[in-house]
Parts: sequence; structure tokens; C-alpha cells
Amino acid sequence: MANHKDDPQSYPALGRWLMFVDNPRNVDRICYALYGLCAFLVALDFFYYKKVYTAVEKIPGFYAIYGFVMCALLVICAKAMRKVLMRDETYYAPYDVESEEFPEHDLDRESHDV
Repeated sequence: MANHKDDPQSYPALGRWLMFVDNPRNVDRICYALYGLCAFLVALDFFYYKKVYTAVEKIPGFYAIYGFVMCALLVICAKAMRKVLMRDETYYAPYDVESEEFPEHDLDRESHDV
């Protein structure tokens, strides 16, 4: 018998509406639509007058390029920071709850003998 949580009709309205994302083909459609929207907005940058304060702002698509480069640099810096800030797996081990000894009678072990 199916679980109540597995029935899409029991989901809230927004959950039912977002069920289309379960299909990978629909996710690809969303990505392509976003790519198209980005390309359209960059192309639109060629067709209107901008009041600029610096000369570099006159370059069409400058803010799109700037945003992409800064996002990429943010990811690269985060990877570098990970190497500096990351601790080894046993850094908190002496004080971790998992390192405590448990009384044998509280472990609720089950036998799986066949």
C-alpha cells in the first residue's frame, strides 16, 4: 500500500505545482529558458542609451561579464579558503558525542539471524 506522503494529491498546492521539476527534461527546459533570457538581456544592452560614470561601463554587456567573472572568482577563492580553514576528520573527536561510550543495555541491538 502506498504511503500517504507518496501521494501527490496530499501535497500542498505549491508542492503539486512544482512536481514538473521531477522530470529531467523539464529541468533542461528551465535552464535553456534562463540561458535565452540572459542572452536576450545582454543583446538588449546594445540598443539603449546608458548614462555612464566611467568609460568601462560603455562596453555592451559589461555588467554581465563583470558578474560572471566575480562569481567565478568567488568560487575559486572559496576553494582556496577551504584548504586553509578545513580541519581533519578527528578535530572535534575527543569532545564529540559520538566518541562517548554507551552502556550496552541502552544500545537496542537486534539479531538478524536467519
